[in-house]
Amino acid sequence: MTLKQVIEALVFASQKPIMPKEIVSALKSAAVDCEDAEIKAFAKTKEPQILALLEEIRNEMVESGRAFQLVEKVNGWQLTSDPKCGLWVRQLYPESKPTRLSGPALETLAIIAYRQPIMRSDVEAVRGVAVDGVMQSLLERSLIRIAGRADIPGRPLLYETTEFFLEHFGLKSVEELPNAGELRKVNLPTAPVPEPKPASTKAKAKPAESPQPELPLPEAVPEIPETVPEVPEVPEVPEVPEAADQEEQAAPSEPEPTRTYFPEVP
Repeated sequence: MTLKQVIEALVFASQKPIMPKEIVSALKSAAVDCEDAEIKAFAKTKEPQILALLEEIRNEMVESGRAFQLVEKVNGWQLTSDPKCGLWVRQLYPESKPTRLSGPALETLAIIAYRQPIMRSDVEAVRGVAVDGVMQSLLERSLIRIAGRADIPGRPLLYETTEFFLEHFGLKSVEELPNAGELRKVNLPTAPVPEPKPASTKAKAKPAESPQPELPLPEAVPEIPETVPEVPEVPEVPEVPEAADQEEQAAPSEPEPTRTYFPEVP
């Protein structure tokens, strides 16, 4: 087993692009608790040696005319199918159709790519139209992202491209964009910078308060007597007789009958 074969196997088995430092870490981890001298020798490999072997593997694949190739992306190395075979490979995934960007979206994306980080108002100044909907579409597709805020009044957002943008267009950095150096020197219209509002130093004058009229004070305040006058006693209220007694009192008394006595007859 050679080191080149081990590196090729790691690139093939990785589900995502793999970096040279990740290959070095895998070689060192495999040598732990292992007594094989060859495996321990692989663990001493440095990143420059890994890069040289990756380039060698890529050249061998191209020379052999294989239907797959080793590609260096912005986030690592990956095995991909040859673009010439894309028509047949795409038949395996009919549900995932490639989405195409519209003309306004491509123009907006190109301005951001060449002048990043850039404000939305500057993009609108170049294109001459509002780009709110286009910017939102590019954000949803992860082609651009928010890079921060500009150091001007209002602190507007700044936008830049993402790693997915580089991967989508097969670039390792924005320096590989066509005519990147020349197009960055072209003077483009920019949005006017808003002037900061001057801080007012004069305090607002408070309205003068109208003087309140003084109320006259009494000359002498009557003294409160220390002794409280006695309260006269309230006469007792006679008891009210009950209803039965009242009826007896109200009913007139009947006169007693008179009795006549006759003498006895002998």
